[in-house]
Amino acid sequence: MERVVEAIYENGVLTPLESLDLPEHQRLVITIRLPATEDHDQALEAWHQVYEGLSEEEIVEIESIALRRNHFMRRES
Repeated sequence: MERVVEAIYENGVLTPLESLDLPEHQRLVITIRLPATEDHDQALEAWHQVYEGLSEEEIVEIESIALRRNHFMRRES
């Protein structure tokens, strides 16, 4: 079983931020991955580049398609 759980490291101890529902003395393998830090200015610049070189009409068309979410997911019958 694999599960991702956020934790806080304080005073040499990892403390999960949610219940783990594990039996006492259960051995685990833990992979440490620090949360990504995002440079907000860099992210905004990247989003501006998405529309670079497109006409106003093309941008409107792309955004209208994106807002019609039924194009992206099939509804199960």
